[in-house]
Amino acid sequence: MTNSAPNQQAGTTTSAVALPLSRRTRTVWAALAVAMSVVGLGLGALQGGGVGSRSDGMTVVPLIATPGAGSNIESVLRTRAELDGGRWQGIVIHASGSRHGSPETLEAEHRAMNLRGLGYHFVIGNGRGMDDGEVHVGWRWLDQLPGAHAAGDDAAWYNHHAVAICVVGDGDRGSFTEAQMRRLVQLSALLARELGIPEDRVVLHSDIAPVQSPGRAFPVAAFREQLANLR
Repeated sequence: MTNSAPNQQAGTTTSAVALPLSRRTRTVWAALAVAMSVVGLGLGALQGGGVGSRSDGMTVVPLIATPGAGSNIESVLRTRAELDGGRWQGIVIHASGSRHGSPETLEAEHRAMNLRGLGYHFVIGNGRGMDDGEVHVGWRWLDQLPGAHAAGDDAAWYNHHAVAICVVGDGDRGSFTEAQMRRLVQLSALLARELGIPEDRVVLHSDIAPVQSPGRAFPVAAFREQLANLR
């Protein structure tokens, strides 16, 4: 997930000439694969329920009109499980750390880290892999389950009690789009208002962990000003 939680990158691979493996070597690798599978299942059980991975969710189409005009962002409150106002006490803003991204690519990264599917509750597209301003509502939010997104000393608290919103992009290599930021403000303001989350509990991932996400180009002052105005 690059700079955002969990604070890891999916490993890069390099090509090499395939060499025959001895019987002993094959046995060792097979045992290692079984051990890693067991660890992955254990982590999956800690990240929102039983064994297995999840990939279902829903999409909120991009907002084309001006802020507040014809917005359908309120549809994110229609969750499959009853909205758990007692659980959610904060919001953490992440960036994908990649210029292109979608729920599918992020989910693949998270599965590679032995997480049980997409760790964020929401993903907002930038036109590269998702429509610009499109909101993906993840299964963790629809079923009101903890996320798997935060790093740092208080990661366990934030994973269980904070809503995770990821904007596709890399704030250290470029800026985010106007449509993305408009949607981020709308979504954050709606969740904060409905869940009674104070402004100081709407934080960047870099505020709570030794990471760069969402990056130097994230417009912190403008985001907080617009958030306050909508609230």
